[in-house]
Amino acid sequence: MTPTQNVPEDRIQIGQLRSAYGLNGWLWVYSNTEPMSNIFDYLPWYIETKAGWQIVDVKRWKPHGKGLVVALKGVSDRTAADNLVGANIWISKAQLPKADVDEFYWSDLKGLTVLGLNEDEQEVNLGQIHELFETGANDVMVVRATSDSIDGEERMIPWHKDVVQRVDLEAGRIYVNWGVDY
Repeated sequence: MTPTQNVPEDRIQIGQLRSAYGLNGWLWVYSNTEPMSNIFDYLPWYIETKAGWQIVDVKRWKPHGKGLVVALKGVSDRTAADNLVGANIWISKAQLPKADVDEFYWSDLKGLTVLGLNEDEQEVNLGQIHELFETGANDVMVVRATSDSIDGEERMIPWHKDVVQRVDLEAGRIYVNWGVDY
């Protein structure tokens, strides 16, 4: 692990170090990537610890049970591993492959203004995407009200081809076929 000031401006969180595993410095890793082992395709990792930002190098990793465990260079005992528990794992967004046409990274969608329709088919501001999560059927956008939105409701809107009409990242907007009263 190397202390660093050169943390990427375009950083994106891809996981977290969750808890120590065993006595030799291994850690459980939570991964935001799909499939979860893809987290190891994006190295180096940047983590923020009490001591500041550090670059970490993965020595070894393996699937274990339903999760992943990792050995990091310079982390050789349980105490050192315990000191990293809870640290978020970040990478430079430039390390990610470009999203295909009509594909988006969730991190690009957070904060977008969601425009839907009122009873008269007029465009209305439903709020901003606060987060996204997976369900068995499809992903869901959690849309929170803002000072500009039509009401104070929080909405769960499915990410589905019949609902999501258009995403305009440059304008910071997403157009949905979703009524105010749904």
